Amino acid sequence: MSSINKVTVLGSGVMGHGIAQIAAIAGYDIALRDIEKSFLDKAMDKIKWSLAKMVEKKKLTQTDADRVLSRIIPMTDLQQALKDTDLLIEAVPEDMDLKKKVYHELNKYADSKTVYASNTSTLPITEIGALTDRPERFVGVHFFNPPQLMQLVEVIPGGKTDQSIIDLAINFIVHIGKQPVLCRKDVAGFIVNRIFIPLVHEAIYCKDRDGASMTQIDSAVKFKMAFPMGIFELADFTGIDIIHKATTEMYLRDKKVVNPHPMIKKLFEEGDLGQKSGKGFYEYKGNDYERINLTEDQAQTYNPIKLIAVAANHAAWIISNGVCDIQDLELSLKLGMGLKSGLFKTIDNFGIENIIKNLEHLQQSYGSFYEPEKYLLEYKSK
Repeated sequence: MSSINKVTVLGSGVMGHGIAQIAAIAGYDIALRDIEKSFLDKAMDKIKWSLAKMVEKKKLTQTDADRVLSRIIPMTDLQQALKDTDLLIEAVPEDMDLKKKVYHELNKYADSKTVYASNTSTLPITEIGALTDRPERFVGVHFFNPPQLMQLVEVIPGGKTDQSIIDLAINFIVHIGKQPVLCRKDVAGFIVNRIFIPLVHEAIYCKDRDGASMTQIDSAVKFKMAFPMGIFELADFTGIDIIHKATTEMYLRDKKVVNPHPMIKKLFEEGDLGQKSGKGFYEYKGNDYERINLTEDQAQTYNPIKLIAVAANHAAWIISNGVCDIQDLELSLKLGMGLKSGLFKTIDNFGIENIIKNLEHLQQSYGSFYEPEKYLLEYKSK
C-alpha cells in the first residue's frame, strides 16, 4: 500500500468520521474535510469518545489513541484538504445534485494522482464517475454503519474503472482491517441493499395482506429467518430516511428491484424516521437503542415464507446476473445484515418448491415483481 499515504475524507458525518477513524488507526494520515467548523468539531468529539472507549476496553493504549488522533486533521479549506492526497473518500449525503457540485469542485483542486472513491450506498458508480475528470480512477467503496464496528465494505467498479483501481481499493480495505466483497456489476442496490430494501417494503405488504402484527412478523424474521432483529426493527435502526432515499434511487433505475409501499414515503414525510426521531414503525424513548420484545412464541404464529421468497428471488437475480457468486452473497448478508445462518440454508429449510409456489401466487395476484427468477427454477432441480 505504498501508493497510499494521505487519505482525504469528504464529509464528517456518521460515515465520514467513522471512516477517518479506522483509516487513521491503520496508520494513514487523514484530512477530514467539511463545510463548517462546527460539523468538524462535533465529528472530532465523536472520534475522541470512540477512541476513549477503545482505550477503556484495552483495544488501544492511550499513547496509541493520541497518535491516531494526531493523524486526523480537520479542515474546511477544500484545496488544502486535497493537497497531495493519494485517495479521496467522498462521504457526503446521498443526493446526486449535491454530488455534482462536490465533484465539480474536486476536479478543480485534486492532484492528478488522486484516486476518487465514493461511499454511496445506492447511487450508480458509473453515473457518479461520469461527473469526474477521471472515471477510470473512480470506484465505489460502500462502508456499513457504523464503520468502526461493521466489517463489510462493498467494492463497486463503474463502467470505466481500471482493474488497478479495483485492486487498490480492495487492498486498502484489507489494510484497514475490513472485509471487502467485490460487487462485479454496478447494479441498483449493489448486493446487500438489493435484498434488504425490498424486504422492508414486503414486510409492510405482509402486514396488510395477512393481517399480522409487526411483532408477529418481526419475531418470525428473527427466529425463523435467523436475522439479528426483526425487519421493522432493523428498518427503524437503519433510519426510514435512508430507506426512503435508497428506495427512490433504486426504483428510479430499476423498476424490478423494489415494490415500493407508500407507508415508507408517508413515515419519511411525517418525520417518523425510526430510532433517531423516537418513532418509526415502533416508538422509542431515550437515547439508548431499545430492543423490541420479540419472542419465539410469537414467531410460531406467523409463516414468513413470502419474505423468504422475495429475498430468495433477489439473491437468485444477483447470482444469475454475475453480480457476485453465492459465497460472496452469503458473506455479504452475514457481515452487512447480521444473518446468523446462510440465506440458502433458510431457503432449503422452507423448501424451494414452497418458495416458488408462493412467488407464483404473488405474481398472479400482484404482478410481475414476483415472477420467479430462472436461477430458482434451476435450483429447484438440483
